[in-house]
Amino acid sequence: MRVVIAEDNALLREGLVLLLTSSGHEVAGVAATGPEILPLLLEHSPDVAVLDVRLPPGFRDEGLRAALAARERLPELPVLVLSQYVEEAYAAELLGGGAGGVGYLLKDRVGRVDEFLDALERVASGGTALDPEVVTELLARRRDDPLKSLTPREREVLELMAQGHDNGTIARSMVVTERAVHKHVGNVFLKLGLPPGDSGGHRRVLAVLAYLDA
Repeated sequence: MRVVIAEDNALLREGLVLLLTSSGHEVAGVAATGPEILPLLLEHSPDVAVLDVRLPPGFRDEGLRAALAARERLPELPVLVLSQYVEEAYAAELLGGGAGGVGYLLKDRVGRVDEFLDALERVASGGTALDPEVVTELLARRRDDPLKSLTPREREVLELMAQGHDNGTIARSMVVTERAVHKHVGNVFLKLGLPPGDSGGHRRVLAVLAYLDA
C-alpha cells in the first residue's frame, strides 16, 4: 500500500519510512511541516496518510487541520493520526464526520510494530483504530451520556470495537464465544438507537461516535 507520512521529528519520520518499506509498503511522500501536507496528499492520493497532530510552524493542530482538509477534497482518504498525548478534542473532531478509515494512536504505539501495522492496515481498509489509552480516557470522561445504559461487558465490547477489532478478535480478547460478542454488539446497537437498516460496519463507526459526541 502507498503511504504519505507527515512528521517533524526526523528520527521518527525516518523510522516510519524504514518500518513501512521493510514491511512491503511504498512511502509515496514525506512532509515535515503542516503546509506541505495537503499538496502532497492531493498529488499522490495515497492509500493511507500517517500524520502527526502538531507540526511546524505553529505546533498546534496543523496535522489535524490538514487531515480534515484532505478528507474534504478526498473523502475516501484513510487517515491515521499520531499524537504524543491523549487530546480528546482532536480525536472527536477527526471522527466527527461519521466516516470510516480513521485512526488515532499515541506515538508510543509506533514502537509496538505489530500493533501499529495492524492498526494502519485496518484504517487503510476503511476501519477505525483508536489507541486503547485514548478510548479509556474518553470513556472515563463521559459519564453522563448515552452509554450509561450499557453494561460493563457491553462497554468493554464497545471499547474493543473502537480500537478497530472485529468480533472474532474481540471474542479471543475477552475469552468468550463469538456468538456472545455478536449478542453484546447487538445490544450496544439497540441501546444506542442505531438503525438496523445500516450496514454493520457503519453502525460500528456510529457506536464509536456515540461516546465521542455524547
